[in-house]
Amino acid sequence: MMIGFFLTVVDSSILPVVNPVIRQEFGIDYNAVIWVTSIYLLTFATVLPVGGRLGDRFGPKNMYMFGLALFTAASVWCGLSDSLEALIAARAIQGVGAALLAPQTFSVITRIFPPERRGVPMSLWGAVAGAGMLIGPLAGGVLADQLGWQWVFLVNAPIGVLGLVLAVRFIPALPGRPHHLDMFGVLLSGVGICLIVFGLQEGQHHGWEPWSLAAIAAGVVTIPMFVVWQAVERQQPLIPLTLFRHRNFTLANAGIAVVSFAFVAFAAPMMFYLQEARGLSPTRAALMLAPLAIATGILAPLVGRVVDRVPPRPIIGIGFATLAVGLFWLAVEMSLDAPVWRLAMPLTVMGVAGAFTWEPLAVIASRPLPSELAGAGSAVFNTARQLGALLSSAGIAPLMTWLVSREGANVTAAMSRSMLLPAFAAGVGLITALFLVGPEHLRGAATSRRRLRATASVAL
Repeated sequence: MMIGFFLTVVDSSILPVVNPVIRQEFGIDYNAVIWVTSIYLLTFATVLPVGGRLGDRFGPKNMYMFGLALFTAASVWCGLSDSLEALIAARAIQGVGAALLAPQTFSVITRIFPPERRGVPMSLWGAVAGAGMLIGPLAGGVLADQLGWQWVFLVNAPIGVLGLVLAVRFIPALPGRPHHLDMFGVLLSGVGICLIVFGLQEGQHHGWEPWSLAAIAAGVVTIPMFVVWQAVERQQPLIPLTLFRHRNFTLANAGIAVVSFAFVAFAAPMMFYLQEARGLSPTRAALMLAPLAIATGILAPLVGRVVDRVPPRPIIGIGFATLAVGLFWLAVEMSLDAPVWRLAMPLTVMGVAGAFTWEPLAVIASRPLPSELAGAGSAVFNTARQLGALLSSAGIAPLMTWLVSREGANVTAAMSRSMLLPAFAAGVGLITALFLVGPEHLRGAATSRRRLRATASVAL
């Protein structure tokens, strides 16, 4: 199942490297090219809750294979697209496939492993994410340089076929459970998300005309309507609100949204700075991200062995603190006269932050989930991750456009200042970490130790 998850990570990390190439080929502005990323994230986030519930109903193996097949076919369509409109349409279908397969990995881990033993399998999840973050930009740079941007998508085809063959042989066929699918909830959540993202991304480009502000306002109103509907839907709501009775589940979802926001918001200005301001090729620009991905890939398994034995607050706190430091440091180093090798140091710090956030937050979110809510909980967690990325993509495009016009086409200064947005988000994430509590098995162990010490003192 990690092959499908690996493809979704690679597909998210590969686009920032080739966005400058796509922008030049189609002769479009920053806002238009970011739609190639945003539409994928939009359909991904909108369909994710449905993907989790369908996994509960038809079994995670079946939905994983269907999603991977759809993702692979859409990747071929992306590679064969000869216009921006066709590429955006294919990316939308690709996002649907990713949304159907992504929740199933998390769901299977939750259903197979007890809460106190999820650290190791989740560490593999984190290591795969780190590998995808490394291989995605590198593969994107090499493919764009040597074969053209189309092969960034076409390369998914053989990997997807291999994943399907292995899925038939190795993925356990866990049973599904018949239940009602909340289609009205799907409609409300999808409309709300689409309106907000469309208004944010197109608003600045069109001078914040009334229609763009109206779209944002309508989306903001629709989301609370969705929450109210989930509360009154008595059969089987799309997102059971009982999940949010667990403080750590709620905070872990907020945390993963912030992490995703920060990493996506950092990637776009970073690649435009390296390729358009510093003149690096896509391959060399991608190589600059290697310290980040290597640090995450090495540390993720080590952190995974620790996360089951210590309270979550210090681990997540370290992650968000180092992420904020790395992003501020990167903003300072992004100048025309600074040696590019100096960027490796803040990027390594960000890689450390990735190891202390991505996988530990997944473990924290999965602990309180009963097996019957594994699919719904997985869908909520993955939706939070994609919503963070989606809002980031929608927000960073108008910010970069505005800063470039404000700086008089000084791309370096504009991209450096754009880095302050994800840095601020990391600071918000640090605040959420302060409210995390220890898991029940650790609190129970601590209580037992206190009782033993009290008994021993009485005996003495």
